[in-house]
Amino acid sequence: MATLWNKGTSATSAVDAFTVGNDRILDLRLARYDVQGSLAHIKMLESIGLLSSDELAKLSSALEGILASIESGSFKLEDDVEDIHSQVELLLTRELGEIGKKIHSGRSRNDQILLDLRLFLRDELDAVRSEVKALFAILQELSEKHKEVLLPGYTHAQLAMPSSFGLWFGAYAEALVDDLTMLNAARKLINRNPLGSAAGYGNSFPLDREMTTRLLGFDSPVYNSVAAQMGRGKSEKCVASALGNIALTLNKLASDCCMYMSPNFGFIHFPDNLTTGSSIMPHKKNPDVWELVRARCNRIMACENEISLLCSNMAHGYHRDYQILKDILFPVLEMSHDCLRMAKYMLEQVEVNTHILDNPLYEQIFTVEEVNRRTLAGTPFRDAYKQVGLEVNEGRFHYDTKGLKASDLGHSHIGSLGNLCNDKIAELMDNE
Repeated sequence: MATLWNKGTSATSAVDAFTVGNDRILDLRLARYDVQGSLAHIKMLESIGLLSSDELAKLSSALEGILASIESGSFKLEDDVEDIHSQVELLLTRELGEIGKKIHSGRSRNDQILLDLRLFLRDELDAVRSEVKALFAILQELSEKHKEVLLPGYTHAQLAMPSSFGLWFGAYAEALVDDLTMLNAARKLINRNPLGSAAGYGNSFPLDREMTTRLLGFDSPVYNSVAAQMGRGKSEKCVASALGNIALTLNKLASDCCMYMSPNFGFIHFPDNLTTGSSIMPHKKNPDVWELVRARCNRIMACENEISLLCSNMAHGYHRDYQILKDILFPVLEMSHDCLRMAKYMLEQVEVNTHILDNPLYEQIFTVEEVNRRTLAGTPFRDAYKQVGLEVNEGRFHYDTKGLKASDLGHSHIGSLGNLCNDKIAELMDNE
């Protein structure tokens, strides 16, 4: 197998297969970033005299050709090539001979993979950010559209107080603002340049790390070369934590939708083509999409813990254990994209029940409203509480819900039924 570290001896096929693992497949996701990093690296090498301007031109042209093949989908890792770094260098050497061998001056596979991953994760987080904002927009739209439609609120899975679809949809919109704050923090952490740290102890070449930082759009270098290597695993863990926060929000939303779709509740409905049926029960309309969103979000939330366990108990510096991080994180990124896109797709077609309170079952959610009414009329709160409680126990409590809207209840404080503050929440999101 073609490797950058080969010194004249070969590993057995069993060792090759075990140590390479899924890297060849996963590395295809990193291909364009490896080329982008190499383009910046050779410009820096030319600036410090390790490449001539003619060599730079030839290498740049060859790398642009490789990048074009990646973008067109024709690029592949050859059967006997270990990883993306080896494949790119092999192609350059085939085309340019000795010039191709100069590209690795001043760097190691260690800082190459660190760089590739940070560039890749930066783009992935930007994509997730866009998906979060798109989901936020539909939630805010639904909150405004249905803000007058009352909905039973629950605590301990028991009937509690009046809520509304405006409050419910809006809650998930604001939760996504918090999630985006975490996502932006993860992006800030990874948007620092590790290139030039080599194997973790720098290099005797006079590398211009500020130049590659500018060329690659990073905020700053990771200054300490050992710290750059220590970022492996930590970066992935921070990304996983941010994705886990989003997943927790989606998991709860999915659980709500599964419950609200049940005929026992009947609060929301989706078109039949967005549900699935049963092989034996012709009446079934199963919430499979939301159940799978819920399940996949559980897997996403588990990712941070798996990364933490993998990265524990290792001294500083590179260890091959880190290779498995891609196996853990890459599928979770895909699941995150899928869940965000599918949640938006489903909510774009949700229908809400505007007659939930026609059912007298829900009269008891208005006990607090009645207690407050009597308190405002002069009855001490604790006495009013006891009066209403006795009426409930004796089956005498009644509250007229006919034609009742959220704005009729007089809830006016910030974040209540009558004051959703969706405009303020939108401002928060705009600032993220």
